[in-house]
Amino acid sequence: MNLAYSINAWAAYAPGLATPPQWQAWAQAPRLPLGEGQPELSEMPAMMRRRLGPLGRSAAQVAYGAHDGRLGIPVVLGSRYGDATRSLDLLADLARGEAVSPTAFGLSVHNAIGAMYSIARGDRANYVSVAAGAASPAACLVEAAGLLADGAPEVLVVCYDAPLPGAYQTFEDEPGALYGWAWRVGPARPGHPRHELRWGASAGAAPSPALPMGLDLLRFFLADDPELRREADGTAWTWSRHDAD
Repeated sequence: MNLAYSINAWAAYAPGLATPPQWQAWAQAPRLPLGEGQPELSEMPAMMRRRLGPLGRSAAQVAYGAHDGRLGIPVVLGSRYGDATRSLDLLADLARGEAVSPTAFGLSVHNAIGAMYSIARGDRANYVSVAAGAASPAACLVEAAGLLADGAPEVLVVCYDAPLPGAYQTFEDEPGALYGWAWRVGPARPGHPRHELRWGASAGAAPSPALPMGLDLLRFFLADDPELRREADGTAWTWSRHDAD
């Protein structure tokens, strides 16, 4: 299978990395972002902004940046773990026999961040949340390609994650970092640069990654590399870049 698309706008955030020049420099010497910062997210009303943690703020901030004020564009949000910190806190409350906050539970589900973002913007477009393990960034683009094939002129793809908290850390199989990025993608057009994604069965054991797939995909895009290959759960995913025909 082979999917082709264009990237019409982008935005990204991680602690210490917020502006395009910072991200361009990072792509030339990539490292795992460290720290516990969060974006200001001044675009969102304060009453709603306070309900989001660092992960939600990161996702919403990059969505605002790449959306460019547009309404009616389908949105695909992808996160391997979602807000696992909030979920673990709820489980700890249950284990102590304490009451669980309905608000906290509502904000812990996988589509909560997208819901908050759409409500804040008054946007009634189609929003989809994707969780596909380590391959979540790839699955987001497959979902976006389906929406483009159905006639959407553009799709906003938002990819975000954070390190697993506390007892969940034993399940990590790739480096963890707080980050978010958004691409506004459209159909590939003749005479314009395009990106392609193809996939097939994995050839065998893959080397341990230095970055989670989502950050490695962003690095590939910003560094203008010709190809990126990543493997996850028995599938090999390959991204390639092609200049205008």
